[in-house]
Formats: sequence, C-alpha cells, structure tokens
Amino acid sequence: MMPAYCPASAPPGERDLYAALAASADAEGWIVLHSLGIAEHVRQVEGEADFTVIVPGAGILVIEVKSHRSVQRTPDGLWHLGSQPPTARSPFQQAQEAMHSLRDYLVGRSIDLRLVPVCYAVWFTGARARAGLPRSPEWHDWQVLDSEDLRAGAVAAIRQTLQAGTNHLREKTGRFTAGGTGLTAATAERIAAALRPRFEIAVVAADRRRDREEQLVAFIDEQYAALDAMEDNQAVLFTGPAGSGKTFLAMEAARREAAQGRSGRLLCFNRLLGRRIAADMDQVPGLTVATLHSELVRVAGTKAPTSAGPEFWHTELPELAALALLESPDGQADDFLIIDEVQDIARTPYLDALDLMVRGGLGGGRVLLFGDFERQAIFGGADGRGLLRERIAGLAVHRLTVNCRNLPRIGSIVNSFSRLDPGFRRYRRQDDGVNPAFVPFRTGEDQSAALAQAISALRGEGFNLNDITVLSPLASGSTAQATTDPWLRQVLRPATGDMPRPGQVQYSTIHAFKGLEAPAVIVTDLDDRLVPDLEPLLYVGLTRAMDRLIAFIETDTFERWQ
Repeated sequence: MMPAYCPASAPPGERDLYAALAASADAEGWIVLHSLGIAEHVRQVEGEADFTVIVPGAGILVIEVKSHRSVQRTPDGLWHLGSQPPTARSPFQQAQEAMHSLRDYLVGRSIDLRLVPVCYAVWFTGARARAGLPRSPEWHDWQVLDSEDLRAGAVAAIRQTLQAGTNHLREKTGRFTAGGTGLTAATAERIAAALRPRFEIAVVAADRRRDREEQLVAFIDEQYAALDAMEDNQAVLFTGPAGSGKTFLAMEAARREAAQGRSGRLLCFNRLLGRRIAADMDQVPGLTVATLHSELVRVAGTKAPTSAGPEFWHTELPELAALALLESPDGQADDFLIIDEVQDIARTPYLDALDLMVRGGLGGGRVLLFGDFERQAIFGGADGRGLLRERIAGLAVHRLTVNCRNLPRIGSIVNSFSRLDPGFRRYRRQDDGVNPAFVPFRTGEDQSAALAQAISALRGEGFNLNDITVLSPLASGSTAQATTDPWLRQVLRPATGDMPRPGQVQYSTIHAFKGLEAPAVIVTDLDDRLVPDLEPLLYVGLTRAMDRLIAFIETDTFERWQ
C-alpha cells in the first residue's frame, strides 16, 4: 500500500476500500497507490486517481470511489450523488480520464503497455449501485462496483473486474492471450516507481527542527476547544492517547491561571518530565512545578528512607503529607491544581493528600487533570477514572484525538501494534514518506552493532546526536547501558530530563522517559519473554518518536505481535 497509511481526512469510502485491501492476504504482490495526483491530466489542469491497483499477471485498474449513500442518474443526464449538487460529469468519465492520463504518462516514459491491460471502474462503496443504475452505453456492467462487492471481498471484485476488462480489450484489440498478460512483478515495480517515484532531498537538522516547530507553534481547533472547556468548567479531565498534546495544554493552563494572579501547583508523576516542565515554567509567578512524590516529601517535611519501597511511596508518604496539611496553621491550599499523568496518580491515598492542596478540595476547587487511561497507566493502580468521578462531582471530560507529536506513519504503527480503539483519528503533522524500521534479533543477542548502525543511519539523514534517544524496557542490563562498544560508550549518556548536550545520545528506560519526546527514537530489547506485560511499555516507547522510529524487536515477539 502506498502510502503506508490512509489519512483520516479521506472520504469514508476510500478509507473502507483502503482497509479492505490492506487487511487482505490475497493481495500479495499487488501494488496499490491511493490518492495519486495527476499533474498532466488529459482534461483538467490537474486531477487525481483515487486508487490505482497494479496486479502482476492481471493488469492495472484505475478506480474512482464514490462514498455516497444514494446514487441517481436522471433522464436529463445529471448525476445526483448524495447531497452534492447535481453534475453532468459522470464518475465513469472521471475514472476514464484518470486512466488515460496515467497511461499516457507511462507511455511517455518509455514503459511498454501494449501487453498490459489498463482498465477503469467506479466503486460506489455506500450504495447498491448495480441494482440502482440503469444499463447504459456509457459504461459496461463490469465497471460498476458497489457496497455488496466491498462486503463480499474487495480483492475478488478487483480480480473479476480486471478479467472482464481484459476480455473486452482482447475482443477489441486481439492483443491479450488467455494465458496471461505482460505485467510481470518487475514491470509492476517499474510502473509504481514511475507513478510515485521515491526521491531523496537532503534536509539539514536545522531545517527539520524549524519545520517541526512551525507545525507545533499554533493551537489547533481541538486545542482551542480544550481551552474553552477549561473556561467553562471548574473541574475538567482531559483524556487522550500519547502525543495528543496533554502536557502542552497542562502548561498552557498553568500560565493562564497564573496570569490571573492565582497561585497553584502543576504536578506530574515522572521525574524526568517534571524536571523538563520546571525548566520551561520557571518564570511563571505563583506556580509550583514538581513531581507528585517530591511535593509530598516537601509538604510532609520529611526525607525518604534510603530503603523506601512501594509501601512508603504509595501509602505512608501521602498519609504524612495529608497530616502535615491538616496541621498547617496557615494552610497550604492553592487557588488551582493541575495534574499531568493523572492516570498514574489516581489512587486513594494520593487523592486524599491532593484534596488538601487546593481551596475547595477536589470536589469544589479549580482542578484540571490530564491523562491517558488507554495504555500509559504503566505503574499499576485501580480504576483511576472511576475514583476521580467519585471524588469530583460534576467532573467534565474532554477527549483529545489529534496526534500532535508523531508523524502519521509512526502513529499508524502505534495504532496497529497497540490495538488502540479509537486510537489516533487525525494527525497534525505532515508525513515525510519514511516508514518506521523494525530490526529483528534473537534472545540473548548483543544489539550493540545494530544500535551503532542505526545511530549512524540517523546521522546520515541529518539528525544530530542530541536529537536521538535510545529507550529500553529493561531497568538494568539494557543494550545502551551494558554495551562494550567503545564508540557507543563515548557518545551514550543517561537521560536527566535536561536538554541533551550536542554530541551526546541520551538513553533511558521507557518508564523514566514517559511524557517526554525526541526527534528520533531507537527502542531496544523488545522481548516479551524478558519483559512481562510488554504491550503498554511498547506503546509508551514507540510514541516518544516525533520524526524517526527504529525498534529492535525479538523475532518471535515480532511474529506474535503482528
């Protein structure tokens, strides 16, 4: 499939057909070009072919897709497609012109199509057009595909259409034998390369960074709606998958609250994320930025024991902090409380302490919460959303669905591997045509050489060393931590939460890097026999990558996850 994902903005019929072809095991060897632009159109200034299906041994089928639920051709020759205004231009005419445009383009580039059937059809994906459309000299019956063909099997329908088209051309031209066509796999690749050529343009790191910043600098409609929800409700829970801008909005919410002269806290769970947010927000007056645990330690006026375990962090510390807040003569409650990564914080002991940190408590105070309850609750806990609803009456919920971080091909892989539902519906950033890379390894195999090669390849693309982050699900013994490769030991440095220095590649566990992001991410040590409950960690790790993703995954693990 080219491209490797179908944009959420595509018409529903195109999305349905794309999904049907992508999911079929019967289309092996096929090349499917979706939304192919036609600059040299036979009739218009420019045009588009919805689908161009190249089937070795069978031919090429150009498909015009119409998603409308109702299709009508009136006696005056006008087409009525759904609620669109009537038009005299037939969809069959559109498909025919697209076919001739592409055929002329290929012949003009010295590709011999004399033995290659090139046909066209119209697919009415939302209606039973076969039964509804009258017979007409303007099209053949085999050129009409409809919702029933999509339901019965897209691949079979395309094969039947190509066979019927080939039979028609054979009768008219005598060029095609019954034994097959001249479309070999090599010719199919050549045709695809001519229609959608691959190309390389050197992009320096500064250009890529500037483009990324320009794409992310302004609010999008969904984020404006989220900001409106903040204004209209006293307490709001913002939910959304990784990369949907939750931390960005939490920081903006804190700035807006502080700008009104209010004091408050912005808390998160992850230490590295807390350090990064604190560095970005250090000039905001009246705002305390901290991780939950560091704030509980400060409020309780205590120090964590050297051997502190889960019992101390999850139960004893929040109880000590709550007691200190109750006994404080001046009170330590603020005007507002903003919590990022709330999926890891929504536990009863934590909520008891947080209830005392905001005026009016959680149930009546100004509380803004941001979390991903689908896959990012990797630190365990109960039903966080249920607890929040119990503690905060009238809690408004606002869902974020646009992926603001990852390029679409990365988000598409995450949707597939993590089985997100509904997952990412739209992407803010434009794709650059580079697929994520998966590097296989065997359990126990040293991945150092592959890691050095991956870093070198990213440098060849124009990424600086400090643009690259290496992540692992392993707390100890990860490839980056344990490598004996001299060059890797020279450039690899543990992540601290600060911006990495030039000439250094930071590495971290996936747990510790949650909430952060990097232009290029290499995830190593993905082996579900060594890492129990790998699925949420895989989700968190893959979604850290903004522009490039390389994952080292154990061979059997990869087969089980496909």
